[in-house]
Amino acid sequence: MTSEAISFIIETLAELVVGASEVLVKNDSFKELAAYLERIVPILKELKTKNVTNSEAFTNAIDVLNRETRNANKLTQECCKRSKVYLLVNSMSINRRLQKTIGEITRALSLLPLVTSEISSNTVEAIGKLCDDMQKAEFKTSAAEEKILEKIESGIVENSVDRSDANNLLIQIAEAVGVTTERSTLRKELEDFKIEIENCRLRKDQAEALYMDQIIALLERGDAASSPKEKELKYLSKRNSLGSQTLEPLQSFYCPLTQQVMEDPVETSSGKTFERSAIEKWFAEGNRLCPLTMTPLDTSVLRSNKVLKQSIREWKDRNTMRTIVLTKEKLQSQDDDEEVLYCLGTLQDLCEQSDLHREWLVLENYIPVLIQILGAKNHVVRNRSLAILNMLAKDSDDAKERIANIDDAVASIVHSLARREGERKLAVELLLQLSKYDLVREEIGEVQSCILLLVTMSSSDDNEAARNAKELLEILSYSDNNVLKMARANYFHHLVHRLSTGRDDVKMTMATALSEMELTNRNKASLFEAGVFGPLLHLVSHSDIQVKTVAIRAFRNLSTLKKNGLEMIRQGGVRPILDLLFQPGLISVSLKEHISALIMQLAASTISEDDKAPTLMLESDEDALKLFSLISFTRPDVQQNILQTFYALCQSPSASFIRSKLRECSVFEVLVQLCEHENLNLRASAVKLFACLVCEEASMLENINQKCAEAMLKILISSSDKEEISSALGIVHYLPKNHQITEWLLDAGALPIIYNHLQDLKDLDYQESKLIENAIGALSHFTTSTNPEWQKIAAETGVISVLVKVLECGTASTKRQAALSLAQFSKSSLGLSRPVSKPKGFWCFSAPTQISCLVHGGICTVKSSFCLVEADAVRPLARTLGESDPEASEASLEALLTLFEGERLQGGSKVLEEANVIPLIIKFLNSPSHGLQEKSLHALERFFRLSEFKRLYGASAHMPLVDLTQRGTNRVRSLAARTLAHLNVLQYQSSYF
Repeated sequence: MTSEAISFIIETLAELVVGASEVLVKNDSFKELAAYLERIVPILKELKTKNVTNSEAFTNAIDVLNRETRNANKLTQECCKRSKVYLLVNSMSINRRLQKTIGEITRALSLLPLVTSEISSNTVEAIGKLCDDMQKAEFKTSAAEEKILEKIESGIVENSVDRSDANNLLIQIAEAVGVTTERSTLRKELEDFKIEIENCRLRKDQAEALYMDQIIALLERGDAASSPKEKELKYLSKRNSLGSQTLEPLQSFYCPLTQQVMEDPVETSSGKTFERSAIEKWFAEGNRLCPLTMTPLDTSVLRSNKVLKQSIREWKDRNTMRTIVLTKEKLQSQDDDEEVLYCLGTLQDLCEQSDLHREWLVLENYIPVLIQILGAKNHVVRNRSLAILNMLAKDSDDAKERIANIDDAVASIVHSLARREGERKLAVELLLQLSKYDLVREEIGEVQSCILLLVTMSSSDDNEAARNAKELLEILSYSDNNVLKMARANYFHHLVHRLSTGRDDVKMTMATALSEMELTNRNKASLFEAGVFGPLLHLVSHSDIQVKTVAIRAFRNLSTLKKNGLEMIRQGGVRPILDLLFQPGLISVSLKEHISALIMQLAASTISEDDKAPTLMLESDEDALKLFSLISFTRPDVQQNILQTFYALCQSPSASFIRSKLRECSVFEVLVQLCEHENLNLRASAVKLFACLVCEEASMLENINQKCAEAMLKILISSSDKEEISSALGIVHYLPKNHQITEWLLDAGALPIIYNHLQDLKDLDYQESKLIENAIGALSHFTTSTNPEWQKIAAETGVISVLVKVLECGTASTKRQAALSLAQFSKSSLGLSRPVSKPKGFWCFSAPTQISCLVHGGICTVKSSFCLVEADAVRPLARTLGESDPEASEASLEALLTLFEGERLQGGSKVLEEANVIPLIIKFLNSPSHGLQEKSLHALERFFRLSEFKRLYGASAHMPLVDLTQRGTNRVRSLAARTLAHLNVLQYQSSYF
């Protein structure tokens, strides 16, 4: 029965692990629980295989595990089905249940080593570690969740939540459970929560249902989840229930001290109510008696009069609602500008007081009235109407949509762009608000005069209006149709003209706009076509450092488009920019950073350019040397930009020139120092450039020291940047393969560090594939056949199995390196294969004869003799022979040919035949690769010494061999002739030998 219970626990844990990932909220807590419980499975599996005595104590421990894992799984499955809001409001209860469950499981698990001796010492240690970890586990509600739960609790108890509070609370809940704050999403979450309440009632859990009803009632005081139509119906229902006149405040609403309607009424120990600020001032002046009763007061007691406060709020809301209705009626019936202005002033004050008032104006359908007022002759009236429309549209998509649905509304607003300065400013601000709503954006662009008016405004003296006009033009420019209109309006030419001929302050404004605008690539190209390059470059030579800085920043913005970057280089833009950077002490740190960043962008624009007409950025030796030398005298941001500049240039058509110049700069010493820099971004840039240079010029590492090697290993341990890790592995790969360096690497623990980066070989992207390639290359330090001790350490680490795996999934270069390392291992196999022991005494009583290796004749294993057959490497190597890359094929062939060297001819040939290698070798006789040709000839010359292989494959090799005797080199011709002699096609006395 205990065995069945263990099986049931294992099944339950498997179900729990799956369910843990499906919980919508508190997911991390359930995943943490699952991670702990998953570690129990190997322990249970071991117990199941042992002949454990079913003692009462052991059975009790298993029963507790069974019960508590079922409880944990039940909780997990329940929470998988719960709504997000339900899980949040019950998070404390859930955490308590999780904590109790893991405590009980820990207790039961800790008993196992005490109640049975059948557990291995390793498992006992694992149980102890797991119990320690689980005892430390704490399932806590986050601070944000606790704050939400406190607000819910106080809101229910004190009945103090208004519309704004409820909306804020609902938004906080949405953020806590990981959903958007869009109305439809909030509504769905509330509906899901209401379903939970109905389920509670079906379960007859009335207490929980009542609590959740209170939460729903609290949240529905807000309207963040309500549709515009629902809000309108609710507003109209409340408005229609009111009388036709405003009400005077009740006497109880007035503070006895200030004689003003109270905002925050509080009750003193005498039972009288005052405005909080007024009674606090009374106390601060030294008064200790009640102002009304003159009885002594306890000054520490001030209780909020929530009932009165709510009554005052309802009175104010009622009167505000009536004011909004009555003001609309006046506006629609008045022709007198003074009266209209008074009404608009009232509305403006209400809008400034609260967002609820703004919403009521929208729901009262004020927008058509305000749009109509934009046609008034009085500019002050129009201005006030625009100001109110701005406030209504600012945070309300409903208001924006209502404006869009009014015929000629946008056109009326655009007309204001052509009027007085104040009106233009308000109009462009309103249009900018409207442009953030998709339906309105296109309509703005459709108004014929809009683009031209905005172009004019973009260079106005009013900085705020100009900034808004530029931002609106930028938003409109994302439509291709609007880009064409902007071109027709000569917007870019107008900007360039002002940049060329305007006053210094105008040029500064234009350049600042170019540096800050989020331009599309189309617009960046259009600006260059409009001639922006010349005027900006002229500003680089300006005497004012601020003007230079803005011009460089504008170039940075425009040159992110590769086409513009190349054009800057071709038009001679690099020279003055470099000259500016090379001026010692004459430019600010900020400007130096911007220049170096611009140069880095220009360098990046040359990558992958057509080699037929390459654009060289650094044309002189001096420029390259001076630019790199700045690394030693600048701050990290500039250093990083310079490193990235050279990294980009090393991938451009000018790469060979750049590398030769860097070798003249003592680059090795500088890069080694930067590879140990505490600034991680700078370090990563240095490592990447270092690796880029080393892969082309490995001789740079001839004078490598131990400190550099250790720096690379530190990066491999600490970095989270895959490209940096890959580059560090590349540097290790190209370290000189000598005894001293390999010993350094071994002593520093390099082998397991590199091996750890080779664990995940599935679904690799380009960067991960490059990392694997460099890691396999780095392992080659430990695989050389000249040092079997290193090979043994590598084999015990598991390197051979990884080398075999990458033959199936690595790049061609990775497969080549893996095959070469396997060849090195295989060369040592014969000497390490253990001889088969001969039976002693009477053979019938001897132990069974051990099976010897077909190739090496002794007892082979992967870790002891590095045998390719035991490692299942033969077929992956054979498949690699089919690679289109000749170097990968040649390396694989080299590894395979180690299996039938010397006396291993018969067994090795048989192994290769079974892997169908021989037909591929014959095919290589026609390969354009001389290396493949020669290796294939050497192999066939040995194969065809065996009569069986002559019979099977001689005919297919006949003609390719004859062909080689005609067109091959002397060496190849001689080898081909010897092979043909084995096939009895030529005599050994032939002139080919």
